Amino acid sequence: MAASLTQMENRSATRSTGASVAAARRRANRVGYIFITPYLVLLAAFGLIPIAYSLYLAFTDGDTGGFVGLDNINAVHDDFRYIPAVQNVLFFLVVWLVPSTVILVSLALLLHNRAGRSASFLRAAYYIPGALAGTASVVLWLFMLSPSVSPFGFLFEASNLTQIFEVVSPSRLPFIIALISFWTGAGGWILVLYGALTSIDPALLEAAKLDGANEWQTIRYVKLPLLRKWIGYLVILNLAAGSQVFVEPQLISSATKDGVATDWSLNQLSYTMAFSYGRFNEAAALSLELLLVGLIGSIVIVRVTGLFKADV
Repeated sequence: MAASLTQMENRSATRSTGASVAAARRRANRVGYIFITPYLVLLAAFGLIPIAYSLYLAFTDGDTGGFVGLDNINAVHDDFRYIPAVQNVLFFLVVWLVPSTVILVSLALLLHNRAGRSASFLRAAYYIPGALAGTASVVLWLFMLSPSVSPFGFLFEASNLTQIFEVVSPSRLPFIIALISFWTGAGGWILVLYGALTSIDPALLEAAKLDGANEWQTIRYVKLPLLRKWIGYLVILNLAAGSQVFVEPQLISSATKDGVATDWSLNQLSYTMAFSYGRFNEAAALSLELLLVGLIGSIVIVRVTGLFKADV
């Protein structure tokens, strides 16, 4: 009899504990929904709804609103400015994305190997350029690249460069934009990667050291594999930003009085089509192409890096 009562009490306690856990989970879920609701509202207002409207514009006629299939996309591809813009963006990505990724990872690894005040100072120094807004950074660089006011004007004069449009000529522009983009975003990414490195279990690093691994072997076989997902995250966001580059060439074009074409990049071309020529449907088609490129690139990177796979 006593054993039966004990079993009943245990079952009752188990049910009570289960009910408490379920109630706690429901409360946690409600709190989670409250926190993500503002983001979902903004995502719908400034992400999903504009994408849906762009889809409508991309496949309809601007005058009648009728379905035109791929006519707008074909019109974009037939535009004489499209291929040069594609070439400009691809070349910019080549000179910026791969080198910047290698440099950022290397600097984060070097910073992780340092300790004390020097590391704290370097973290702050790396982040300072990233504290400036993108537009402000470009304006600062325009000042630095103008031979008449730049503190490095003597170097430009020695190279027979006396005007800013000579400094930012089309052949140099991808490298200049790459430099501006790296200078602006490097600090934030170094801190992100450094944070990922500091989250590595010290026991793993100690085990590698006990096994006789030198610093390079520890980086290659321990740190880099554990950093792979963060590198993938970096590449995804920088690929999206690089393929849609706009602010830097647009401001440089304005500062040089059209010394740089206003349709240098694909995003600029889309902007020009929409607001200079009123070709909103074709601009929407080009914007969707850029979105598709970013999505395909992201899917490939996610699959290669296992970005969303849980660590076991």
